[in-house]
Amino acid sequence: MEELRAEFPVFERVAYLNAGTNGPVARRSAAAATEAIRKQVEDGRGGGPFFQEVLANIERLRGRVAGLLGCDSAEVALTGSTTDGVNVVLNALDLGPGDEVITSDEEHPGVLAPLAAVRERFGVNVREVPFESLAGEIGPDTKLVACSHVSWVTGRVVDADEIAAGGVPVLLDGAQGLGAIPVDVKALGCDYYAASGQKWLCGPQGSGYLYVRGDLAATLPPPRAGYMTLADANNPADFKIHDDCRRFDAGLPPSHHTVWCLAALDALEGPGIDRVHEHAAALAERLAERLAGAGRSVAPRGRSTLVSWEDPDPTATVDRLFEQGIVVRALPRTPYIRASVGGWNSEEDVDRLLDTAL
Repeated sequence: MEELRAEFPVFERVAYLNAGTNGPVARRSAAAATEAIRKQVEDGRGGGPFFQEVLANIERLRGRVAGLLGCDSAEVALTGSTTDGVNVVLNALDLGPGDEVITSDEEHPGVLAPLAAVRERFGVNVREVPFESLAGEIGPDTKLVACSHVSWVTGRVVDADEIAAGGVPVLLDGAQGLGAIPVDVKALGCDYYAASGQKWLCGPQGSGYLYVRGDLAATLPPPRAGYMTLADANNPADFKIHDDCRRFDAGLPPSHHTVWCLAALDALEGPGIDRVHEHAAALAERLAERLAGAGRSVAPRGRSTLVSWEDPDPTATVDRLFEQGIVVRALPRTPYIRASVGGWNSEEDVDRLLDTAL
């Protein structure tokens, strides 16, 4: 884990505990992106070899992410963010007046805003229920459950098995899941899983991933169309599109973004992704226990990498911590400060936070 931590220069000066917003940037990612940009500056951005390399790296990335998700690469689309993936699913589904979508009371705007949009546009009934009660609220009009895999507010992990047993399609927001905790979309029983690239996978802003169950992809229309949607780009007007998840790709990602993502995965998988997950979860649990032992009210949480606790003035405390080289965040409309504990963090980071925050 020391070798993983050494990949991130930020830890030379900062106790960085905010991967739930943006993950730290690895040295090798910066080097890969810089080299890709240098080649574009010096050699241009055209010609067969350039585009062959761009497309090959896209498919490499798709396959690497599929391995993390526990699915086939044909079930993965490259998107711009978790929210982007949520929007793809909601706009591809045939939802209309009288249809109900259930979501929870701990959802991020990245889920709530797209849900509000389909409510306003298509007359869908969006109903918020307690996070722990999602499965029990499924009824005859429910056409979709859209909720977080891991709550961005508390760090609770949803009971995916119980929700999947409800017999309706399930869309999971995996922004605080993929890269943070083990993810197996088949075991979760979800139909759709939208995730971020810039958070726990330490990629660039504007990167994300979407899993769509293999037998569903060809039944859903792409809510946007472009070059990457097409199976036959030589005859675009014929609109022969991919019959797998590539039909949901956001477009051609910048080549320096793709190599950044791949290099970050190389760094994270160096010590073994299972070790990264376990170290982060154990360190987060230690932080939660120490906070509770000091009399702080810690939000109910699961086996995740997020720890939220109440503070009289979260914003002021977060600003004070930032000035002292400790990066956490205040959660809007809540009494919570949230720390995001990654596999790259150390006990010293946690101790520094505790010594300064308490």
